[in-house]
Amino acid sequence: MSDPRDIHRTPAVKGGDIRRGWLLFDAEGKVLGRLASAIAHRLRGKHKAGFCPYLDCGDYVVVVNAEKVRVTGKKEEDKIYRRHSGYPGGLSERSLRQVRERHPERILQSAVRGMLPKGPLGRAMFGKLKVYAGGVHPHEAQRPEPQKT
Repeated sequence: MSDPRDIHRTPAVKGGDIRRGWLLFDAEGKVLGRLASAIAHRLRGKHKAGFCPYLDCGDYVVVVNAEKVRVTGKKEEDKIYRRHSGYPGGLSERSLRQVRERHPERILQSAVRGMLPKGPLGRAMFGKLKVYAGGVHPHEAQRPEPQKT
């Protein structure tokens, strides 16, 4: 006979029970931070009833038109992306405008990466993010569902 307390327990999600969907976001005209927050929410899987903070239960996310993402205020000139080579004097700085000219998809990737958990779990979630500068993507076979943000 089962324990009578079991009727009030939520069953735990196991790795094999996770069903991943494909979502399509269009970044054209969307504000960077708000869009990144919605994407990180879907990558983590927090929109699902069976969300588990220690499992990667999120969906795959495809983002198109990343070059047309919008920023507010003076961030186009004032926001700085920094990286370091590891050598003395190896600090490299680029403004958002410079990053947009060379690699526009990195703007959105950087914003989303900062909103995900740190460590192996966050890296696994980030691997399900596909960002493209233009309006076309190679994931038509997966039939991603268009999302409204």
